[in-house]
Amino acid sequence: MGAVKEPLRALEWVGGADGHLRLLDQTRLPGCVEAIECRDVDSLWDAIRMLRVRGAPAIGVAASYGLVLGLARAVHLEPDAFLERMRELSSRLRACRPTGVNLFACLDRLEAAARQQSGSARRKHAALLDAARALEAENAAACEAMARYGAERILDGWGVLTHCNTGPLATAGAGTALGVLVHAHRQGKRIRVYACETRPLLQGARITTLELRNAGLDVVLLCDSAAAQVMAEGRVQAAVVGADRIAANGDVANKIGTLGLAVNAAARGIPFYVVAPIATIDPALPSGSAIPIEERDPGEVTELCGGRIAPADVPVYNPAFDVTPHGHVTAIVTEAGVLEPPYGAAIRRALQSRTAN
Repeated sequence: MGAVKEPLRALEWVGGADGHLRLLDQTRLPGCVEAIECRDVDSLWDAIRMLRVRGAPAIGVAASYGLVLGLARAVHLEPDAFLERMRELSSRLRACRPTGVNLFACLDRLEAAARQQSGSARRKHAALLDAARALEAENAAACEAMARYGAERILDGWGVLTHCNTGPLATAGAGTALGVLVHAHRQGKRIRVYACETRPLLQGARITTLELRNAGLDVVLLCDSAAAQVMAEGRVQAAVVGADRIAANGDVANKIGTLGLAVNAAARGIPFYVVAPIATIDPALPSGSAIPIEERDPGEVTELCGGRIAPADVPVYNPAFDVTPHGHVTAIVTEAGVLEPPYGAAIRRALQSRTAN
């Protein structure tokens, strides 16, 4: 398993109000650990769209800092003009990844902070930076709480299946689903993690295995199509995944391939846990059928490692996410605790608790 290493960080704000955002370019992993410096909203938008930063919580925080970057040159405007420019930039950032709701929730928070700040555009810009920093800190704290709650569900000696990447590089903290597994490991529980490669962009192979090995865990990489066989062989006692959006009834949108894993887990009586911050819940959507599913570039499927693997003219359908019905979800782990069926009532209580606090 190797020596434990410090976790890589997805993002870091460098400097004060006139600073910039440093991102780890996740498209270069695992072979190259390279940072990119985002000094304007264009470079940040491109980084999100091209998955240089990814994971719903990390995207939300990065977009928040992106709004700060985009408005740095607008501090000379009158307050109303500054707010109008803010709305324009916020709309642009919201369009880059339509499925994950954290992006929208974070930008809502920043817009509210600027509107509530009286005085000059410069003061409003400072309020935006303060709000972005607060969101980053809140996500880090949420990750720690989710790790504690979720680790209680993981038993010593278990094999645990996970999909895509949900570690520190997908968040501003210790991660969601991977944070749970790392916490369980630190408690002394002997677990083996089966990580799906996660086609088409291989986030599981490139990033999840890297993060788990760095944390000292026992990890086995699977091609996506091997997951059902591993469950059939009795090697898996739980599946733990993240989420990009959760509807009011508990339906879960997550990386494409999650639905198949949930169906197989349900067929074999294997607990299927979703780990996500409350900001991932979208109470405005009654069910998962209303969640917009991002469709990405066909080249992600027809090319691999810079080489073509399919005929040039073959049609491609490349949804980035799928929706798992709430009936296949054993529990949803949040920073407010573990939500269990019936999810409608549990989600309402969690949202009310968050508002009260």
